[in-house]
Amino acid sequence: MIYKNPPAGFSPRFEIASCYLEHNGQFVLLHRHGNKSQANKWGVIAGKMEEGENVYDAMAREIKEETSINIPKEKLKYFTKLYVHHGGYDFVYHIFSNKLDIRPEIKINEKEHKSFKWVLPEEALRMDLVDDLDECIKLFYNVI
Repeated sequence: MIYKNPPAGFSPRFEIASCYLEHNGQFVLLHRHGNKSQANKWGVIAGKMEEGENVYDAMAREIKEETSINIPKEKLKYFTKLYVHHGGYDFVYHIFSNKLDIRPEIKINEKEHKSFKWVLPEEALRMDLVDDLDECIKLFYNVI
C-alpha cells in the first residue's frame, strides 16, 4: 500500500529513488528477470539509495546503471515522496522525472532486466507492473 503521509507505526528499512524517463509522451519501463523479486513484471527505473548517498545522486546513478544514460542530477525533476508498506516492511519511495528532447539509445543492464519498452501511461496500466506502480503512474500522470 502507498501513502502520501507516513501511516502510524511507519518504520522504513530503506529508501528507493524512481524515475519516469520521458520522450514524446512515453516513458521507459524495464522488464524484470524471472529470478528477481517481482519476477517478470515491469517497473520504472528505480533502485535503493546507498548509505551516505542523497536521493538525487542515487537517481542519477540508477539511471546510468539500468539504462547506460547519463542524466546530470541537476536535470532531474523531483515529483514527490511516498510511503510504502509492502510485504511486511516499509520503505520511502521518491519519484523523479526527466523529459528528453531526443530518444536516447538504451542499453539495459542485463543482470537486472531482460528488456525495456517505451509506453504511454494508459498502455502501462494494462501491463503486468510491479506492486503499486499502477497507483504511482495514476498519481504522476493524473489518470484514473
